[in-house]
Amino acid sequence: MRIGLMIGATAGDNSLNGVIKTAQDAEAAGFVDVWLANIFGLDAITTLALIGRETSHIGLGTAVTPSYPRHPSAIAQQALTTAAAAPGRFNLGIGLSHKVVIEDMLGFSYDKPARHMREYLQVLAPLLRGEQVAFNGEEYRVNLGLNVPDAGHLPLLVAALGPVMLKLTGEVADGTVTWMTGPETLENHIIPKLGAGASAAGKPSPATVAGFPVTLTNDVDAGRKHVGETLAMYGTLPSYRAMLDREGVAGPADLALVGDEAQLRQELSRLKNIGVTHFCAAISGETEEVRERTSQFLSAEA
Repeated sequence: MRIGLMIGATAGDNSLNGVIKTAQDAEAAGFVDVWLANIFGLDAITTLALIGRETSHIGLGTAVTPSYPRHPSAIAQQALTTAAAAPGRFNLGIGLSHKVVIEDMLGFSYDKPARHMREYLQVLAPLLRGEQVAFNGEEYRVNLGLNVPDAGHLPLLVAALGPVMLKLTGEVADGTVTWMTGPETLENHIIPKLGAGASAAGKPSPATVAGFPVTLTNDVDAGRKHVGETLAMYGTLPSYRAMLDREGVAGPADLALVGDEAQLRQELSRLKNIGVTHFCAAISGETEEVRERTSQFLSAEA
């Protein structure tokens, strides 16, 4: 299991120069990957292209970029350009985002998200493979191809949580990215349904990129309290709320990996054993000292 770091959305300098420096430090520390969310700050794909030019070997990925605001041909062109900037290192993670963002903030209809993603992938996936696309759907009508030299193979990941999306992702993409999804749900829902979709399509076992808040501390109650306060919003979003309920936990604080070195090693080992291929750590902690200690521990485990 690869151990990577979520950057750009946690405590610290989240300016462009700051995020690039964080990625460089993560590479020097031994992290295998850095992942960047696309929320309301830096554009994740563009930032990772710049990081790719300022690093040498660390893996790069979006976790995730919303599909609705970008035409699939536009995101394909941008992603292929980033892949050319960091040959063999970039993973494109996309997702539906949430109704509150897509409909209430951006004004798109969120009425049929599964249909949207199915059509989106039918355009995006072949473009990323360098193929010509001729597609005529309800939302997209596309007839074009792209030619980005040196892009190479570009893995496509989809944030999938429900059965329909997991099946679609397994059939069309290379893996999934999860957040607010616990080990029981990963083991008994996400990974088997994703794998079944891939198997039915004759594809190899897909990647599972699992994001978790992580805090190395001897004061577990304080660590969970901090996670609960800072990530409370995620417990209110319907798709994440469904995963928390499936896991049988009250909120993000109960899902976080919080404890001493032995406890965290046990949790990481469990995730590896159930089939998580990439661990994405969102480091949490009330103080810089706690966050730095957590980062040092995880980099040593990478």
